[in-house]
Amino acid sequence: MPDTNRIKVLHLIKSLGRGGAEKLIPETAMVHDQSRFEFHCLYFFHQEQNILDELEAAGIQTHLFPAGNLELFFQIKKVKRFVIEQGFDLIHAHLPWAGILSRFVGKELSIPIVYTEHNTWERYNKISYLGNRMTFKLQDVAIAVSNEVALSMRLNSIWDPYRRGGRLKVRVVQNGVNTEVFRRRKTEDGRQETGDTRHKTQNTRHKKLDLRLAYQGSGITNQDVVCEAQDVSFAERNTETSLLRDQLGIPEGAAVIGKVAVFRSQKRLWLWVEIALRILEKYPEAHFLLVGDGEWRERILSQISKSGKSAHFHWVGVQKNVVPYLSLMDIYLSTSEFEGLPIAMLEAMSCEVPVVATRAGGIGEVIQHGKQGYLTEIEEWEELEKCCLELLQNPALQQEMAQAARERVIEKFSMKRMVSELEEIYAEVIGRGKNGG
Repeated sequence: MPDTNRIKVLHLIKSLGRGGAEKLIPETAMVHDQSRFEFHCLYFFHQEQNILDELEAAGIQTHLFPAGNLELFFQIKKVKRFVIEQGFDLIHAHLPWAGILSRFVGKELSIPIVYTEHNTWERYNKISYLGNRMTFKLQDVAIAVSNEVALSMRLNSIWDPYRRGGRLKVRVVQNGVNTEVFRRRKTEDGRQETGDTRHKTQNTRHKKLDLRLAYQGSGITNQDVVCEAQDVSFAERNTETSLLRDQLGIPEGAAVIGKVAVFRSQKRLWLWVEIALRILEKYPEAHFLLVGDGEWRERILSQISKSGKSAHFHWVGVQKNVVPYLSLMDIYLSTSEFEGLPIAMLEAMSCEVPVVATRAGGIGEVIQHGKQGYLTEIEEWEELEKCCLELLQNPALQQEMAQAARERVIEKFSMKRMVSELEEIYAEVIGRGKNGG
């Protein structure tokens, strides 16, 4: 299809922080057939830690209309004019505030509205919950990222009297990962980077270290391009994990338990640290790696400092390219109280990291207990210690689960599968609109 006939999709989201919902926008765009689709993203709240460069690298045109939560309701006319001027074919909104706004715009313009729900409704505050519920059926397709999220949507919207011609459908499109991008780093001789095979390559230890350890400035999807442009060889890039281990002060051969997350209350990172400290009592060689930042940072870092075990903990802040850090991990530990379907966990699995987690949200739909890792009930988080120790003390089992984790993602949670399902929904709602549905 010629470029002039591409389907124009407007992603609508409140902000472009580094959460899983935000990251999916550029990551799906990179896999979409961009000869058929043209993507834009409109957001309203600017944050310092954002993914603007990832969106631009993915070919998405970005637009900012500054506004806070309640101010979004005064943006309806402005967004409506923008949609008309740009000639968008559909709006794909993410998370409640953008969803509410998109429904009002769609009602006035009769443009197809697709909305993705990334969490269960019970976890939203009262204002966003009520706004979401009262406007929910003013859209064409509501996408749930997991079966649990879909059930929450159905139960909470069942008494809503508002409908848009009776066309609303709820679809489950589980999150996906680009398994070609999220691959575990290997050692220079091609061996898996594990506690049994790690080694150092002194000849390249200092050569272009700044580039290799600063991928976060290049964007995940452009990592290989940037390295090639800087004349960094494939072998040199594959030494990055060993060099990163040295930089962080993690001894060669030491097992690493890690987590990538926005530091917010739902992640219960204080319990994560508590589990880590208990593990250290029985397995003192272990190290713990936290990637991310957020409002709970000071409390978590203070808890680590007061424990007297700071040398075993490594906080690296927000990283735009998490693959090198995931490649250090032997176990991905999650203590969450609730989730939709966590992208970071899928990325870890794609990088051959088995998961030990509470059965929160869609996690239980991904992890088959005893195959790709271990699950506990949310309130039985103390059992996570025993599960981690089981893997730490059994390297063969850890490797078996590591391979099974990647195979599970490739089979059921690939980005190609996710994008294919999204494109089917886009084609359906656009066709229905043209037919006067």
